[in-house]
Amino acid sequence: MSAPRELFTPHAKREGRSVARLRALDYGDSCVVETEVYPREGGAVRPGPYTFADAHQATAFVTEAVESLMYLGCDVYAE
Repeated sequence: MSAPRELFTPHAKREGRSVARLRALDYGDSCVVETEVYPREGGAVRPGPYTFADAHQATAFVTEAVESLMYLGCDVYAE
């Protein structure tokens, strides 16, 4: 199996503090979205990973998550 291709890694911050980071990886026959969420108290939480049939489905998932984070007042950066 070859190494996955990283599609994108959006990073959300609010008031300078990291809120969430997502990472989409294309394995060819599926795509996986890894997540890290940073609560105010405690260390990073890593829900998932979330597996999708293709890059289109993974992109739709990440796009919706990013739009939600922006609605909640986060600034989202591409890494």
